This record gives sequence, C-alpha cells and structure tokens, in this order.
Amino acid sequence: MASAFTITDIETDLACPGASSFVQIQLNDLTDYPLASAGVNTPPAAIVPAKFRNYADQVRDFRVYDDDVWIVTYPKCGTTWTQEMVWLIAHDLDYQTARDVNLNTRSHFLEIGAIADKIPVDTVTVAASMKRPRHIKSHLPMALLPRQLWTVKPRIVYVARNPKDVAVSYLHHYRMIMGYRGTKEAFFDGLLEDRVMFCPQIRHALDFWTLKEEPNVLFLTYESMKRDLRSVLPKVCTFFGKSFTDEQLDALAVHLSFDQMKKNPSTNNDQMVRSAMKMNGREGEQFEFMRKGIVGDFRNELSEEYIERFDRFIEQQLAGSDFKYDL
Repeated sequence: MASAFTITDIETDLACPGASSFVQIQLNDLTDYPLASAGVNTPPAAIVPAKFRNYADQVRDFRVYDDDVWIVTYPKCGTTWTQEMVWLIAHDLDYQTARDVNLNTRSHFLEIGAIADKIPVDTVTVAASMKRPRHIKSHLPMALLPRQLWTVKPRIVYVARNPKDVAVSYLHHYRMIMGYRGTKEAFFDGLLEDRVMFCPQIRHALDFWTLKEEPNVLFLTYESMKRDLRSVLPKVCTFFGKSFTDEQLDALAVHLSFDQMKKNPSTNNDQMVRSAMKMNGREGEQFEFMRKGIVGDFRNELSEEYIERFDRFIEQQLAGSDFKYDL
C-alpha cells in the first residue's frame, strides 16, 4: 500500500546523538484531514528525525478510541504540567496513584521511540496497547497525527506558548536531553527557519487554533496557566465533565505549582532525564527537566538582535490570523 506521505532527507547542522539525521515529511492524502474543509489543500511539511519514516504510516493508522485523552503541544510549552493536570482531573484527583505511578506511564509519549535514535522501544505499539481510557501525549503537528483523531473525536487538549520562551527552553532541552553540541545561534536560526524538530512551530499552534471551537478540543496557553492556574482549572474540569469543590481546586493548584512539580520525581522526569543524558553524552552534568518555568525568561538569554528577529518572524507567521500569543 502506498504511503500517505512524501519523505525527503534534508541536510542539517542540528544533528545530535539523540537524532543524527532529519527528514522533511509532507502529507499528501487529505482524507479526514480536519483543515481540508477550511481550504487548506497543502498541509505544511514537517521536520522530524529520520527514524520517523519507519513509523509515519503506523501513526497515521493508529486506532483512536472516543474515551482517549490526547495532550498535544509543540515541545517546551507546558506539556508535562498539562499532562499531570489533565490526568488528575480526569481521574477524580487520585493523588495516591499520581504519586505511586510515574507520569510517563500514566500519560504515554506516543512517538518518542519513533524519533529517538537510541530508544529501541516501539512506543507507538505500546500506546496502542495501553489500558483504556488512555492518556497520550504528542508533539507531532496536526498533519502527522492519527487520522482517526478527526473522525472519532476524543478529547484533545492543546497548549501554546510564546515562541521566544520556547526557543530558550528548547535550546537547553536539546543540549542536555538530545546531546546537541552546536551553537545557540545555529539552533535559534533553525527555529527562525522552521528547521528544528517538530517545526513549523507557529503553524503547529495555528492549526489547532482553527479547531478551538470544536467541542472535543480545549485550547490553552502556557502564559494563562502561569498567570493564574487556579482560574484555568474550572475550564478544564468543565471540558472533562468534572466538578470539584473550591477547596479541592485550591489543593490541586498547589499540587500543580511549579515548585511542587519540580520537587516531584514523577513529574520532573528525573529518571528519563538521567537516562537520556547518559545515552547522549551528557552524563554527570547538571540539568533538571523543569528548569525555570518563567514567562519572559527569553529576555535573559536572547540578544536584542534575536528578540527582534523572533518578533518579525512571529508577526509574519501570524499575518491574517486572529490568534495572538499570550505574552
């Protein structure tokens, strides 16, 4: 059977031990593609590690159930934070299981084994065999996600974040988790040219913004969660058909605070971080998965030149859209 994709090898200066080569992947078969009715006849080509060529069709044909919960983000947009929030709300604030079972087991990363060179596990198959109701996270752009998401319509939570803060957080992640040894300038240039893994970044968010009125899609921003998470929680509860007392929501907000999440081995991904750093040549170096979590931290690490370049890039990419990043 012919593939739904055209996959092309690309040259890159962003290779690293975690992903030694990359491809550009274009979806050609728009059957069930949710934006086709909006006149989007050519989804943007995406950048993923070359290993994904062996899994693209398997992910596209992944069986979706209506009681699934999907958390989709571009990397470093509050994914882990959202996973813990969503799992607890959907599971009636079961803190005991949340303490006893690692978050990555409770909320499975669909494509990690399909993109990481040194992870031998077929995580797509593992996700397929999870006990229902399944919680699944993905960084894949819309065009690479399972086609049944748009026909079965399980609950999908999407989170967007200001690309300048993403740039800084993603650089640290890419260096320490993926083993990248190149310059920060090459990495930032790659983001500005949509050549980094899971790019195009802004289109990633815009596609889901188009679906924000769909009853099974909840679109959140990292900044609104940082500004006042307590006020976001009732919205998430309503999305999942749950109701809790003010006292319960107050306690949940404390549990989900950055300081508490960072101290929690289940949510700070301690084991995964150490394993990845060992595999990718960073063993013994100091790094925590939940690093700062500060809105506007880009001002401490991006030069004025790069801030201006990102501002122009964001303005150009958002032209014609009513979406604005929540700064």
